[in-house]
Amino acid sequence: MASAEDLQVLIQKFQTLSEEEYKEEDTNVFLVTCQKCLEEDQLEVLLDTIKDEKNQILLRNMGWNLIGPITKCMQSCALGSEKEKGCLQMLNGLIQVCNPKEILLGILEQIDEAAGDHISRIILPLLQPLQIVLLKLGNKRAYSVGLSLSTLHSRLSRLPVPYTAEQMQEDKHLLCQCCLALVQFAQPFIDTVSQSMDISTEPDVQEMRKELLTFCFSCLQSPLLSAQLNALPEDEDDNPFRVFAKEIIGFLESLGESLPKMFVQRNHNAQTPDTEGSVPEKENYTPESLACLSYLLFVHHIGMDSFPFVFGPAFVVKTNMEHVDVLLKRTEESMLSKGLDLLEHSLLRVDNESLPEDILDVSVVNQVLQDLVKVMTLCPIEHLRKKSLAMLQLVIDKFCVEGKYKLFRCLLKISSHAGVQGYIIQNIKNQIDSALKANPQNRWFLGTRLSPLLHSALSLPEGAETDLLQTSDRIMASLNLLRYLVIKDDDNETGVWSELTKIEQNFLKPLHTGLNMSRAHYEAEMRSTNEKKKGSQSVKPLCTVTAGGNQLPDMTPEMQLQVLQSALFTFDLMESVLARVEELIEVKLKSAPEEKIGSSKDV
Repeated sequence: MASAEDLQVLIQKFQTLSEEEYKEEDTNVFLVTCQKCLEEDQLEVLLDTIKDEKNQILLRNMGWNLIGPITKCMQSCALGSEKEKGCLQMLNGLIQVCNPKEILLGILEQIDEAAGDHISRIILPLLQPLQIVLLKLGNKRAYSVGLSLSTLHSRLSRLPVPYTAEQMQEDKHLLCQCCLALVQFAQPFIDTVSQSMDISTEPDVQEMRKELLTFCFSCLQSPLLSAQLNALPEDEDDNPFRVFAKEIIGFLESLGESLPKMFVQRNHNAQTPDTEGSVPEKENYTPESLACLSYLLFVHHIGMDSFPFVFGPAFVVKTNMEHVDVLLKRTEESMLSKGLDLLEHSLLRVDNESLPEDILDVSVVNQVLQDLVKVMTLCPIEHLRKKSLAMLQLVIDKFCVEGKYKLFRCLLKISSHAGVQGYIIQNIKNQIDSALKANPQNRWFLGTRLSPLLHSALSLPEGAETDLLQTSDRIMASLNLLRYLVIKDDDNETGVWSELTKIEQNFLKPLHTGLNMSRAHYEAEMRSTNEKKKGSQSVKPLCTVTAGGNQLPDMTPEMQLQVLQSALFTFDLMESVLARVEELIEVKLKSAPEEKIGSSKDV
């Protein structure tokens, strides 16, 4: 009990001094003695000292220095324990006596210094005292509220965001609990603005509104942009981030923000004030926070009750493309998933073959197409690759016929991936098939208009020097397209017979040459490998082989032979289809009237 006795001696001494007589060493001695009381769990002694009205002068001068030791004491006990309750009583006692601004800075200092697993453990108990201090500041508290919210958010944004249902339920770092507590913390300040903004022009209210909007947009970017918002199997309200998202959207509405106007104006970086409130400064929000807002609206329909559908489906698609682009340029699974979901829900509102072609003139749409190609070819997460391919097909399905035509030309230009090019060529074939069967026939996939697209599809990127293994998917799709045209188009409606000379020059002949060169190269490699294999004794040597333009890892001769044999099999397949196409062309040219084959119909 030595610490308690020492404290009583100090108290008796300080009670005889006036404020002017306090010295710095007095403060240090008082602080050290109080720390010892806390370390020895003599909380009641210190609490009685804080409650004693005779010590008000002492506490006004020295009390705020106790915030650090009291906070450290709370870290050592369980949440909701009697010890923590005692520490909170001490803090509340200091709040009643000390200068509110000093207490505010003391609490924020403890929060700002929190790191690692201590972040949530410090923030959770300090939220209520911090709220009480801010409310004591009166009308001139906008800056302090903004500083508090930014400090809290800065710390919480350092915590890992739980993604799976199991992680959210475990809430190892207490982020979920902190988010829900943060809503309760901010609510009184939201209420102050929402109740005052229509009738008050006080600068502090408007300043408070800006600070709160900054906080809301910060929460959209972190943690909500990284959080898994799909409802858990039991109940959507079991997902704390969905609850948090609903609260943040509710805050925006309470602050006088019009969600439709945000969707339109903010997306185009408009900074025009309106009658419902001033638009916040541009630094209050980021492209990521706006993308998250759009995701919440159109994917989870959070806030959609106050979002009248005054915008046409095509406008929604075009406007959301900016947000989709932001999300698909990230590499995190949560953000890529959100980008694909936002694109899907935007497109599903559009009828098939109704999206106008002029949307492709918007530069960000081309960016999204490139983003999709990158995800489907480079993303290491399989379900996202599959989803991006499905989204590409959905984009194709939604465009009108002219839009599809422009889209195919665009995709063949921007994609160098043979698999994607082959997929587009297959779609071109499907559209030609529809055009031949349609009545009335469309004008974009027949006749002279089809010719530029046809030549893009029926060509080799590097002529005879093209790496045939690397581009095998594209080449096979091109051969299948040409075979289809030769078989189906007896009347030259597609113009394939009129363009046959160019097709032979730009595609068939270079392909023949390329196959001969490639086959000779790989057969030579096989002979060389067989010789190495025969020359080896008991130890199998390692070899290096290049296939498809890439050097493969070192392998045994047996492994190398399997790779080379697979390449030769691919060449055999190409050669077989090529021979069949040329055979069909020869038969058709012999049997068809020359005047019929010689000119195409410009339908």
